[in-house]
Amino acid sequence: MNAIAVRDLRKSYGALEAVGGISFEVARGEVFGLLGPNGAGKTTTVEILEGYRKRDAGQVEVLGSDPATADGAWRERIGVVLQSSAMYETLSVAEMLGVFAGYYHQPRPLDEVVALVGLEDQRDTRVRRLSGGQRRRLDLGLALVGDPELIFLDEPTTGFDPGARRRAWETIRGLRSLGKTILLTTHYLDEAEQLADRVAVLRHGEIVASGTPAELTGTARQTEIRYRENGREVVLHTDEPTRLLHELTEQALGRGQELEGLLVRRPTLEEVYLSLTEEAEAG
Repeated sequence: MNAIAVRDLRKSYGALEAVGGISFEVARGEVFGLLGPNGAGKTTTVEILEGYRKRDAGQVEVLGSDPATADGAWRERIGVVLQSSAMYETLSVAEMLGVFAGYYHQPRPLDEVVALVGLEDQRDTRVRRLSGGQRRRLDLGLALVGDPELIFLDEPTTGFDPGARRRAWETIRGLRSLGKTILLTTHYLDEAEQLADRVAVLRHGEIVASGTPAELTGTARQTEIRYRENGREVVLHTDEPTRLLHELTEQALGRGQELEGLLVRRPTLEEVYLSLTEEAEAG
């Protein structure tokens, strides 16, 4: 059974169609990335899945229930990390987690949550004294304290420095190893490439591509080949990299030369994403 199943989901705000009939599934234990520029429909979609916003049409099932009519027991099975959240500034990290733990029948032990999000050294630090990255880790801890099956991560590393982002990635990988299902929205395409098992790219409320990051980069039209010849850099783009490489290396060997600075590069997920969204914009 899938953790999430969406069929022909639609939502409009007046004349603006924010989500225009999208369909996708998220398997249990999977990290699924929902990508797209601002205004693509990501937040609306996620809020409908979380049960915070009503849909206009379509079918939605999350952990076997319709979020629009799900009860409190269902809500205990999900965790939500918003882009920003309000906290009690005078409480310590442990106290803040303790408050949220009181909302659940079987919360995860607080020390486990503190360790999982890497806040052991800040356990007794007041929230107001936390750095931006530490507050985001506490946000994640608040979402995990109920030991949810499904976790929604909305731009979880916004504002992080590179080191903090890498630590957050390790935390998310750790959650996947525990069997958690994660729906991730992010503007960082390298983040999606590192973490997501599959992704869907949204543009103007429609899914313009979906699949594993490798599948999306594999469908890119051209591979880039770079090398240096007589002191100048040569850049080639080809749909047949194996054939072209064979020709280039054969010619170089025939001349008794090396292909200096040879680099063969497939497009990154970010480049494919930009291509997809630009094509959709042009269309």
